[in-house]
Amino acid sequence: MKFGIFDQHDASGRALPEHYEQRLALAEVYDRCGFHIYHQSEHHSTPLSTTPSPSVFLAAVAQRTKRIRIGPLVYILPLYNPLRLVEEICMLDGLSGGRFDIGIGRGASPHEVRFMGVAPEKALDVYREVHDIVMQGLTMGRLDYQGAHFTYDGVPVAMAPVQRPHPPVWYVAGSADSAGWPARMGYNVMSSGPVERVRSISSAYKAEYGRCDHGDGERPLVGFNRFVFVGETDEQARAIAARAWKVFVVSFWRLWRDFGGAPLTMNLPDTIEPVIASGAALVGSPETVRRALAEQIAATGVTYFEGTFVFGDMTFAEARRSIELFASDVMPRLQDADADAWAPAPAL
Repeated sequence: MKFGIFDQHDASGRALPEHYEQRLALAEVYDRCGFHIYHQSEHHSTPLSTTPSPSVFLAAVAQRTKRIRIGPLVYILPLYNPLRLVEEICMLDGLSGGRFDIGIGRGASPHEVRFMGVAPEKALDVYREVHDIVMQGLTMGRLDYQGAHFTYDGVPVAMAPVQRPHPPVWYVAGSADSAGWPARMGYNVMSSGPVERVRSISSAYKAEYGRCDHGDGERPLVGFNRFVFVGETDEQARAIAARAWKVFVVSFWRLWRDFGGAPLTMNLPDTIEPVIASGAALVGSPETVRRALAEQIAATGVTYFEGTFVFGDMTFAEARRSIELFASDVMPRLQDADADAWAPAPAL
């Protein structure tokens, strides 16, 4: 079982220099504590993200860490020039010494892609073209592509990633139906939402992966995400998480409340208690969090867990203590929780 970080980088109320320095200092904590990967989101024109350019911030993280892998979750592919993105990926893989992973997606918010000049109804088609072009550039060293949105005729790629044929790729699946393509591609897959949805995605992914000939190499990670806060006691943890949540959730809803609509895969309440009750947030003492997470790992069949450990106005000291408690008192006791995750499900 591997454990990682998802950093939304939502506005904390602190000035950007202080906010960035605290997040970079926490990246050093993640590195020291033995987390597998540091993922961060990409959002635009919203306080849900103070790092709208993942590559810029991850370049800084690469210089402050030594072991932990890093990557976006996700690059919103319709917003990128493919050649430029190939070059950025090569740079980041080089700056990190081969610790970079690629997260890909089309964007969860139609408002954000529209603000950036992409018609939401065309985002999926653009996403598919950018994906194909980027993978071609990383593996072949040149671009030959004729599509509806991009055309390249023998354009050389003068760089190459450290990891060959390309860095590992991550895909966020919103349903079991969307798990087949990343399984066929051999990409790592992430999910969120109710336990039943995570389980269906995990099962569909592993079934399709098993039907493909991927050789005998290391299997991709099949993971899910939860908000996490670990305190000395349940009461302390809930009080801090509840306060920070009130700030976070305002940022989460800003674009939707200003421009209409609602997110397709996540509908967050204004208080954290219902989120805890649903299992989407793991909040409490180390034993409370460990027990709840162990139950969800067993119920979903995943091989990877990713926590959103920092949100809202959580202080640096609060976040660091929570992360350290998780790393010292939760992670070691769950290292073998996925021992049978790839075994066939027992017959009913």
